[in-house]
This record gives sequence, C-alpha cells and structure tokens, in this order.
Amino acid sequence: MAPMDPVTTEAGDRRDALADYIFRATLGATELMHVYLGDRLGLYTALGQAGSATSAELASAVGIAERYAREWLEQQAVAGVLDVAEDTGEATTRRYRLPVGADDVLCAPESLAHLVPLAQLAISIAQTLPQVAEAFRTGGGVPFEAYGADIRQGIERANRPMFVHQLVADWLPALPDIEARLRRTHPSARVADLGCGCGWSTIAIARGFPAAQVDGIDLDEASIEAARRNAVVAGAADRVRFARRDAADPALAGRYDLVTLFETLHDMAHPVDVLRTARQMLAPGGAVLVADERVAETFTAPGDDLDRFNYGWSALHCLAVAMVEPDAAGTGTVIRPETVRRYALDAGFSTVTVLPIEHDFWRFYRLDA
Repeated sequence: MAPMDPVTTEAGDRRDALADYIFRATLGATELMHVYLGDRLGLYTALGQAGSATSAELASAVGIAERYAREWLEQQAVAGVLDVAEDTGEATTRRYRLPVGADDVLCAPESLAHLVPLAQLAISIAQTLPQVAEAFRTGGGVPFEAYGADIRQGIERANRPMFVHQLVADWLPALPDIEARLRRTHPSARVADLGCGCGWSTIAIARGFPAAQVDGIDLDEASIEAARRNAVVAGAADRVRFARRDAADPALAGRYDLVTLFETLHDMAHPVDVLRTARQMLAPGGAVLVADERVAETFTAPGDDLDRFNYGWSALHCLAVAMVEPDAAGTGTVIRPETVRRYALDAGFSTVTVLPIEHDFWRFYRLDA
C-alpha cells in the first residue's frame, strides 16, 4: 500500500472539518430561530407558568395554531431545549416542560443567565443582510433604524441584568473617588450616560445613588421613548432625565462628575470626537467610564470563543451602523485596549486606566482629563 500523502491528508481533514462546521452552524442557526419564536411568542413563559403543557394547551395559552405549537414543541424537545414531561405515545397528548434552571435563561429578564435576547439580536441582523451586502459593495453603511425594533429591544434585554446587578455593586466601586461624589448630598453629583439606549444603565445609577442627578442622552428617539417608559416602571422617573440631544451642546460643558459610555464607543462613527465631547462635559476632578468589548489584546487566528462572538456581530451590525456617516473611523465590535487608549489620548485625556473589574464580556476603562 502506498504511503499517505501528508499534504493530501491535511487537505482532506480541513475539507471535512469545514463541511462539518457549515453543517453545525446551519443547525445552530435554525435552532436559534426556534428559540426566537419561543421567546417572541411567549411560549417559554407560558410553559413556565403552566408547569407542563400539551400542544393544544400551549396553543390556547398564547393564541397560536395547535399544529404549529406541536411542531415547535417537538423540535425543542429533539434539540434538548425542552423536556418531555409525559410521553403518551400520541403527538397531541404528549406533555412538555422547561428543564430545571431554564427559566433563568429563557424567562427571567433580570437574571444574569438571561441569554435568550441573543436570539432576538441575531434575527434582527439576519433581516438586514441584503443591505449589509450592499454596504460591502459600496463601502457605505446600514442605518441603525434598518435593524428594526428587535435590535433595540435585544440590546436592552441583553444588557439589563448587568446594569441591575453589577453597575452599582461592582463597577462604580472601582472608581472610589467618583463613587464618593455620587453618594454626597450637597452639592448633588451629576452623571451623564451617553448612548444610554433604553435607559437601564441610567436607571441603575439613579437607583443606586438617590442624591445624584442622572441624565440619559441618546440620538435614537425610539430608545429615549423606551427609556422614559422604563423609568416609570422602575419607579425612577423623578430621578432621571432622558433626552434626545447632541452631547456636544455647549450647555452641557463642565457639568458632570461622571460621564459613562456603556458598550457604545465602538459603534460611534467618530469616537475621538465623542470622547472629546465627554471630556468637555466633565467637572473638575470628574472622570469618564467606558465599558466595551473584552476582546484579545492582539489579533489571533483562530481566535477564542469571545473573539469569534464579537467578530460575528461586527461587519453585520456594529461596523455597518458606524459606516453610515462620512469619514467614519470604522472601529467595529473588536475594539482592543490599544484602540481605546489611542482614541482617548487623541481626544485630550491625560490618563487611560484599565480597571480591575472582572467581567465575562466587557473591559472597563477610566479616562481622566
């Protein structure tokens, strides 16, 4: 028998691995679509409330057709997302339930394990792919509004648990001098939350520091409207102010003890200008807190799961949104520490400090004028 050609063998192995990768990626994509349906149609919540249900019971609870409920339940059980509570041998009488612990992932909006919003984000991006493909051809971008309500709601839902549980308890204590300012009563400290989105970060700061005056600022009107509704629901409407305005308004200069940018700098078309504005907003001794993606410090291929995750969103959304404006920096989701440092120094900050905050997804920077 002739010996195997190492080059041929390696090519075959790479071919088979790539074919398997595409198959499994397709499997994951279609299964994620079913997760999206379960989330958006309220199927998981209804199952959790019922304890267990047949397809007819689930269909009646959420107002969908029984045949679709049955197919979705079977798919979810085959995929291992749901458990079969009772197998009667008949498709119409078989009962299904959420597995133990699944409620936190699928139904609990303030749980740190609540990752079902990622399905909403992925589907939003999928719907814009023809526009993204055109942006690839022209070098232009895709407006944030083109991604629809799913992108806005998905970002809100994905980040809300972190803001509720970690912002005041874990992140701000890493800036002890600023935290002390936020706790004082006379004079009241002021905070500007730039790119506040639907407002949960702003609300968390206001609830954690009742004496502070907290302003949420964003250019997306739909997000600001949602933020105002969320403040009412959270009982914080009297302690936060949300505005759709340009943070570069001279009236805001020198007013704030803390300016925050949570997972938004990499989306900015002109990040240096944004940071320069943030610096101008600071009162003497104030600081800027930037939280953005915790990616590897240098490019590595193949990359780890976190880099793969961030690159997955980049060209499809974050880069495309930023490239709408002329002369965009084109940062993309993979914003490395050296990039943040360069932007900050170009914006006039004297010091950039990576804060010792442990987090699965974000890295935190303190910028001082």
